[in-house]
Amino acid sequence: MPRLLRVAAAQMGPTQRAESRPATLARMIGLLEQAAKQGAQLVVFPELAFTTFFPRWLLEGAELDSYYERSMPNPTVQPLFDRARELGIGFYVGYAELTPEGQHFNSAITVGPDGAILGKYRKVHLPGSVEPREGARFQQLEKRYFEYGDLGFPAFRGAESWHRPVMGMLVCNDRRWPEAWRVYGLQDVELMVMGYNSAAYDPNGGSTENEEIRTFHSNIAVQANAYMNATWAVSVAKAGNEDGSGLIGSSIIVDPNGVIVAQARSLGDEVLVAEIDLDAVRQGKDKMFHFASHRRPEHYRRIIDQVGAEAPR
Repeated sequence: MPRLLRVAAAQMGPTQRAESRPATLARMIGLLEQAAKQGAQLVVFPELAFTTFFPRWLLEGAELDSYYERSMPNPTVQPLFDRARELGIGFYVGYAELTPEGQHFNSAITVGPDGAILGKYRKVHLPGSVEPREGARFQQLEKRYFEYGDLGFPAFRGAESWHRPVMGMLVCNDRRWPEAWRVYGLQDVELMVMGYNSAAYDPNGGSTENEEIRTFHSNIAVQANAYMNATWAVSVAKAGNEDGSGLIGSSIIVDPNGVIVAQARSLGDEVLVAEIDLDAVRQGKDKMFHFASHRRPEHYRRIIDQVGAEAPR
């Protein structure tokens, strides 16, 4: 019998800096309800879904503090958890985390249909810089506002009603790094979920990348890595124009062959739903990418020992 699961990508349009938390949460609950009406059992929201993408500004004090969640759930976001539990639907959501010890992470959780947290992830591949770029209208200051994730890439089991898939989570820039996917692949991952807020221009000041090529890069990273690790993948954007700063869209659901089975057509709030057969991963896992038969880790030492590229002399 096939192991069928209906998944939804809940793309969000822009969240402006002045937008209230209740207004943003109402939008998310609306997307959740749309997905539920289409039979979705798991909904994937974007990175930093509850707020605007605040690392584009140099901030301090009360405003900066207001973007972090000190617990999850908390009274501000509890209505999303409550409505999801009422509907019997699970979700992935990204958020800015402030731990009791004072650490800051760009985090994500996956919540089951009963409201219990099934897995937690903290972003490992932080882009941008600590110090702002002088004269730039918009910044990319994730290295200033977040610490590198300290949980690694822990796979976990999804809910019983989802046929207990082996799941993995990433956040935004992580999806571009094959090492992250392969660590999950070595845990036999069947479903990867991730959210992103990706600029429609080079946020580090370059001039060679436009919205079209950045969207292409976003999609091909997910398609190629889904194929090479024989997994389903759901990659979800916060898109559109946030206070004059563009974000790409193109949320996608990708099968284990790397084929896009659903794709967003707008830069606004949009729900994509697809029924996926979790057993479809077996073709890749048991043949082309049967790791036990074909991997040769004795030749991969450089991947672990070396950070920067070094050309031969």
